Amino acid sequence: MSVANSNASQDLGYFVHESAYVDQPCSIGHGTQIWHFTHIMQDVVIGEKCKIGQNVFIAAGVEIGRNVKIQNNVSVYAGVTLEDDVFCGPSCVFTNINTPRSAFPRNTKEDYLVTWVKQGATIGANATIVCGHTIGRYAFIGAGSTITKDIPDYALVYGNPARQVGWMCECGSKLEDFVNTTVCQACGRKYEYCDENQIKRVE
Repeated sequence: MSVANSNASQDLGYFVHESAYVDQPCSIGHGTQIWHFTHIMQDVVIGEKCKIGQNVFIAAGVEIGRNVKIQNNVSVYAGVTLEDDVFCGPSCVFTNINTPRSAFPRNTKEDYLVTWVKQGATIGANATIVCGHTIGRYAFIGAGSTITKDIPDYALVYGNPARQVGWMCECGSKLEDFVNTTVCQACGRKYEYCDENQIKRVE
């Protein structure tokens, strides 16, 4: 059974555009919006107040947190988890099999490598996330970047392959003048180094 009627979905506390398909069973949180030509497969869990853009595909069994924004033309495949407040820019790409072959199908759960996108992370437009990696809390992936390794919390990375070029505040501003501690000039949040490649928020 699919939900493809906006009036019916609104009765359930969320919105589905009439051109979209939501396969049942699945769980969709209150206030979530699912837009044109999107397909949500069965057993998906989507939290409250998410915005799922046009032409998005979410594979069976995927879990998505609260207040997640997935822009147009994004496919979230099995093995990918998006925590609360994640932002996926237009046409960013997730993969879930490391060595795909058309003639030798890999189509069991054991073939999928886990990709974990932690709370508050941003993935820029057209970025590619190679499977099997974790993107840390509030990390910021620049547009067009290719992720081939784990990304630390708060890291600013871009390029192909992506390399770290700085640190980002939770509010989305770049942290400047970082020696041992720094204060975000936009919002006043304070950060300090934990070790050579980890920082934490202290205020």
